[in-house]
Amino acid sequence: MKTLRKITRTGREVGRYFADGHVRLAPFVVTLGKYNFEKLRADAHAAANVTLLGLPQSIAYATIAGLPIVYGILSSAVAAIVAPLFAASRNTVLGPTNATAFMLFSFFSMHPMLVGRYAELIPLLVMMSGLMAVVGSALRVADLLQYVSRSVLVGYIAGAAVLIIANQIKPLLGVADFMDSEATITFVGLVIELVKALPHTQWVPVLIGGVTLAVYFSIRKWKPSWPAFALTLIIASAAFGTLIQFGVGPFKAAETFTTFGFEDLKPGFPNFSRSTIFSDISSLIAVAFAIAFLASLENSLMSKTLASRSGERPDPNQDMLSVGMANLATSIAGGMPASGSLTRSSLNFESGARTRFSSLYSGIYTLAIAVLIAASVDWGVPIIDYVPKAALAALVIALSFSLFNLRHIRICLHSTRDDAAVLITTFIATLLAPLHVAIFIGVAVSISLFLRKASRPHLVEYEFSEEGELREMGEKRQRPIPAISIVHVEGDLFFGAAELFRTQIQRTVSDPAIQVIILRLKNARHLDATSVMALEDLIRFMRDKGLHLIVSGASRDVYRVLKQSGVLLTLQEGCDRRTGESNLFLTNPRNPNLSTRGALKRAQQVLGTDKADIRIFYDPSQPSKS
Repeated sequence: MKTLRKITRTGREVGRYFADGHVRLAPFVVTLGKYNFEKLRADAHAAANVTLLGLPQSIAYATIAGLPIVYGILSSAVAAIVAPLFAASRNTVLGPTNATAFMLFSFFSMHPMLVGRYAELIPLLVMMSGLMAVVGSALRVADLLQYVSRSVLVGYIAGAAVLIIANQIKPLLGVADFMDSEATITFVGLVIELVKALPHTQWVPVLIGGVTLAVYFSIRKWKPSWPAFALTLIIASAAFGTLIQFGVGPFKAAETFTTFGFEDLKPGFPNFSRSTIFSDISSLIAVAFAIAFLASLENSLMSKTLASRSGERPDPNQDMLSVGMANLATSIAGGMPASGSLTRSSLNFESGARTRFSSLYSGIYTLAIAVLIAASVDWGVPIIDYVPKAALAALVIALSFSLFNLRHIRICLHSTRDDAAVLITTFIATLLAPLHVAIFIGVAVSISLFLRKASRPHLVEYEFSEEGELREMGEKRQRPIPAISIVHVEGDLFFGAAELFRTQIQRTVSDPAIQVIILRLKNARHLDATSVMALEDLIRFMRDKGLHLIVSGASRDVYRVLKQSGVLLTLQEGCDRRTGESNLFLTNPRNPNLSTRGALKRAQQVLGTDKADIRIFYDPSQPSKS
């Protein structure tokens, strides 16, 4: 009975946790209750458009990752079905993307001993990524994504696009067999090998790729509303695939993809009973974390972009849960990692989708097509066998060029030096380091620059004017009481700012005339252990020199931190608390200057002087000054 009561209590606590402003476990129920035939018709139409774009893209992304195309199709289908059941946005469509696909390719290229174990490792990798995203959403980790500069993603995607283009040149020129696979692990090595292999270029794949690109750009120009990617792939497969399958002339040597069967569509759970499971988890944990992070970041930026157009309120943690659940389902289905696709999601929105179920319908359509493709093997007409690798390589290259968002790159390069530094650093890192490392190099630089800005509290010396108003002290005016300095602290006093704060105050007390510093902390924020210890060191440093520190304008939060840490006792040393003496004066919300008046009275008491009549100007009809 005790065990049952514990389980029941735990269940109630979990329920309260998710209900108390955290992620919702079944947000689709609200949508389902208001669903009708009109919405269904609009969603079904939008889903058809998304499927026409998403299906060929999923084949392309599986190719980029170096996986059989069934991995991309299953990911596109299952993620699109599961994600909307948990997402906050009604327009997002999840599935494989360029960025996550190439991260997968980069990882396995750097670990050739793992190549050939896709069937074992990919489900485990996707499940690990999904679990990380689910746990992250429950802990509201997505709130921290706002501190990652957009320049990181712009630089990463631009660098990944360069790598994708360079890798797809191999099948486009038909020179893959003439290149050293070990030398092509790095970008520089890949470029060198491509240059060496140029004399072996074959004209058939070049012809197929050239015609494919011509058809693609013609459709984009003359019929921009048509699904150019899907139509071009169908046309190229019908024309060149037929020549290849029937062995017409030189086309018989051209490479095509292999159609998957029903056996490949069977779901499979990752095998945790194998002897190498823990070593595999150790090998995959870094890239799993990178994929979970990148997928959540992509999805968050995408949902915010669509929310600005639709008027919805974005919820990054809820969307992070949808990423996690989609990848957990995909791992069982046997697909590759899923992330938010901006192109498919934008098309979903522009096609008039009314609810989240448009994504679900798109997944169902994709799954039905996958079944038809598998059935085509039994019918003796394997559809995918007609898709030339050179044609898809050309389309992937065309798609990759669209990843260079020149407007975003220009904004990042010209906004601030920090943004430009983050963009350039991330871009170079993607070319020189494994992608699951490069993304965090960019994030580390971004956060470092952010902390450098945030860790510079603004210190201004203040004085009282003849009218009794508190004002910044001018450089040409002397202090009314030379021995007293009023220093106003504006900004964050977290660990990153602590040392700079202490150094600036010590520089201030270097003036031999100063005997008391009144530290105004009304607008100081986010004190932590490091900043409190710095404050304690500062108090002791000043007392060793026979100086005094008084704090004024402290908020209740500042008071609580000082009291709980024990530093309040250090600050109050020497004060006769029985007579009301204090070195700490809390802010008065109605008139913040009153605390400084009290601090000045205390400073004069310490100095043993009553020089200067201290007046506090306060007009109840005017807003209080800080």
